[in-house]
Amino acid sequence: MQLKADQLALHLQKQLAPLYTVFGSEPLLIAETTDLIRKKARENGFTEHEIYTADSHFRWTELLSAGCSPSLFGDRKIIDIRIPTGKPGKEGGKTIENYCRALPTDAITLITLPRIDRQSQSAKWFKAIENAGVMVPIYAIEQTQLPIWIRNRLALQQQTVDQDTLLFIAGQVEGNLLAANQEIQKLALLYPSGHLSFEAVKNAILDVARYDVYQLADAMLSANPARFTRILAGLQSEGAAPPLILTVLCEQIRQLIFLRKGLNQGIPAGQLLKTVRIWGERQNTVIMAAKRITEQQLLKSLLRAAKIDRIIKGVADGNVKDAWNELLILGVNLTVK
Repeated sequence: MQLKADQLALHLQKQLAPLYTVFGSEPLLIAETTDLIRKKARENGFTEHEIYTADSHFRWTELLSAGCSPSLFGDRKIIDIRIPTGKPGKEGGKTIENYCRALPTDAITLITLPRIDRQSQSAKWFKAIENAGVMVPIYAIEQTQLPIWIRNRLALQQQTVDQDTLLFIAGQVEGNLLAANQEIQKLALLYPSGHLSFEAVKNAILDVARYDVYQLADAMLSANPARFTRILAGLQSEGAAPPLILTVLCEQIRQLIFLRKGLNQGIPAGQLLKTVRIWGERQNTVIMAAKRITEQQLLKSLLRAAKIDRIIKGVADGNVKDAWNELLILGVNLTVK
């Protein structure tokens, strides 16, 4: 059974399942979710805590032994299995399947995984843990959702800000949820409960944004030139490699060309999205971009990308600064509505 993260607290008030699996790409939210499960388990008498980290030196027989061995002190226990790579391998996969067939009766098992791709979610071991207990996927907080998340976090410490201040905080901490949480907690230390002015927040919040090239592509798709410019500047200041940025943007452009041609031929959007393996909330953004940008614009963008590639490789006039300027033009041209 799958539960959304915001459904977990209510579920735990009613029952405790023998197995919980938490996976995703947001360390802060994963830590908070697993802490909640462990806290509820301890409240229900599962006081012993055994941690197993499945790294390259891990012996999977230890997991089966943990399930069969009674607690040294007769207490019920939490068996905490952490698989940092999300890939248990052949032996690990088989062990997990066997473990799930006979879950220990005196334990709560908690499995923590990173983000799992669609192919891995089809693996037998993943299906085994999905069918044997409760699975809680942790999704990234999208930029459009970040102000709401920040507002809710501020509300927990009885503080409020106006919409412009929310957008300011979101812009400062974009892509770095751990830092965002630290900055919000800082506001609780610096100021009393109640409404915070923009000036007060501005004086307290640091620029702790962490950018990546996939956010850059999303800004292009979302027709947000200001965000595209900000992220590109951030990537440049962080020393990102122009060839990587160009590769990701070109892949996105080729994807849009495929979608645009398919839509022009009357192929259903859902079928096209499935072909290019785009899932979830991102589907709407990509389809809107494919409808907004003409095929001619996309083809011209590929020609510009080829020019940027020649500049980067030193076979065309220009330098590194010129390459960054051309990347800016490439992206901004495709954000125009």
